[in-house]
Amino acid sequence: MSAQEYDVVVVGAGVAGAVLAKHLTDGGLRVLILEAGPASAQSLSGYTQHLQTFYEARSKGPESAWPADPNAPQPDTADLRYNNGYFVQNGPQLYGSSYSRVQGGSTLHWLGVSLRMLPEDFELRSLYGVGRDWPLRYDDLEPFYRKAERDLGVSANVSDQQYHGLTFPDGYDYPMERVPLSYSDQWLSDATDGLEVSIGERAIPVHIRSYPAARNSIPRPSYQPTGALDRSDEGRTRQPFLGERCQGNTSCTPICPVQAKYNAGRTLAQIEPRKMELRARAVASEIDVDSVTGAVRGIRYKQYDGSTHTVQEAKARRYVIAAHAVENAKLMLASGLEGTNKLVGCNLMDHPTLYAWGLAPKPIGPFRGPLSTAGIEDFRSGSFRAGHAAFRFDVGNDGWKAPTGSPDSTVLDEVMHHGRFGRSLRQQLESTLSRQVRLSLAVEQLPEESNRVRLDQRFLDPLGNPRPAIDYRIHEYSLAGMAEAARVARAIFDHAGIEDHTDPEKASWFPSVQYRDRTFHYHGMGHFAGTHLMGDDAATSVVDHQQRSWEHKNLYLIGSGSFPSMGTSNPTLTIAALAIRTAEHLVSELTSE
Repeated sequence: MSAQEYDVVVVGAGVAGAVLAKHLTDGGLRVLILEAGPASAQSLSGYTQHLQTFYEARSKGPESAWPADPNAPQPDTADLRYNNGYFVQNGPQLYGSSYSRVQGGSTLHWLGVSLRMLPEDFELRSLYGVGRDWPLRYDDLEPFYRKAERDLGVSANVSDQQYHGLTFPDGYDYPMERVPLSYSDQWLSDATDGLEVSIGERAIPVHIRSYPAARNSIPRPSYQPTGALDRSDEGRTRQPFLGERCQGNTSCTPICPVQAKYNAGRTLAQIEPRKMELRARAVASEIDVDSVTGAVRGIRYKQYDGSTHTVQEAKARRYVIAAHAVENAKLMLASGLEGTNKLVGCNLMDHPTLYAWGLAPKPIGPFRGPLSTAGIEDFRSGSFRAGHAAFRFDVGNDGWKAPTGSPDSTVLDEVMHHGRFGRSLRQQLESTLSRQVRLSLAVEQLPEESNRVRLDQRFLDPLGNPRPAIDYRIHEYSLAGMAEAARVARAIFDHAGIEDHTDPEKASWFPSVQYRDRTFHYHGMGHFAGTHLMGDDAATSVVDHQQRSWEHKNLYLIGSGSFPSMGTSNPTLTIAALAIRTAEHLVSELTSE
């Protein structure tokens, strides 16, 4: 296609860009996607090589299967040990999350959790006097949640998800049956039966609940799951039977060996090549804006091959920045587009997360199946949110691997510190490894203008683009939520007879934050949000309810950067729902011109 043939240029081939592009092309529009990273995961052979990279990696972190291209550097959670990574961390706390700059984005190493936001999450200021309200309500987004659940292939039962005001149309259910609960989930559910934990004046019952997952299970009638796809230069080839059902592998993060878990490459592979062109290794570096009208005239990008690159420009009728909450802000700031209200890059959020771990009174079978198949959602909602953050728990199926590095660390500890070997060692490992329980305690964070992405020209990547500088603090609202989440975790352990082994010093490489007389060691969940907030007033937001820039009418910034608040849900499903909504708006607008 020649430059003038494109209707829309999209920057970023992660879930936001991929879902948007699919719905744009389904609507008859022609799309060019610029992707900063390589397209290696899009072919089956390339994906298999990433799997081999994971097998050979000493550290099995979220990025271990997806090493960065030097020209498209990315944050790595391992960088937190020495604060020497892609992010320029200005503090006072370290921002503890990462993402991937590769075709398919961070859905290549996510867990697949696909929760909807709660109705009250959209009205936080109105209901509880904190945070910000959205210019949308749950009912506005609900039809697009259903479309996103189909696009991503979500497995769940509506009967499990009707809580805290979540509603579904009569007759609707998810595309696939829920992923079965693990044995450890079932044991914990039985062990916590009847438990209520008080927060303020309210006693809240605790339930172990299957959560929606973008992971193939048993399809419902009329839905055909998509497994592994191979899109090479020669075209698209479906791999029969590979990945059409979850096989219970334990490496969902960072890589599903059979591609039974959704990644955005699956959506890209469904787009007809004649309707879309995708240029990988194309780093958008500047948005070219008419200084008089404010309209975008093109996107300048650096097309690289090894150590050399050329500067090119992409033009279309509309432009959509869908790279990532941080990368979107970085591109805007590098283009001098901080906005008259100077809010671009501000209000960076995450879900700062604690771990709690212990030993069950009997073997419960950890280290089997997907890393997590259930959660505790009961503390996502309530009037207590006027005073402190809400939170939710993931129930782990991976023992103490996440906080302590078990089972390797458990073996090392028994040998080196307790002198065990032979039969004694085997018996001890059989006793402890089989009883390990882990909870992840993800805590809500409010938008704060002081938490932000900035640029510092002293810190450049190999292509000469500035790296993101992060100012980040976990404020009192979230810290108080952390304290409550830790208290609830202890109550669960006590009721279930779980011997509490939570020891923050064993996870001491995690960033720390002080709250009153306590030190919390936290990590990020990879749930970036904020940086180009959506609102109904140009003076206090960056984009409108369609994710269109207030100041540049042919420019859209989409993704979790648009979230005015984020509640406690993982952001991916909401990113996809918003992308579909924006795509339908663009199709209507451009086809009527």
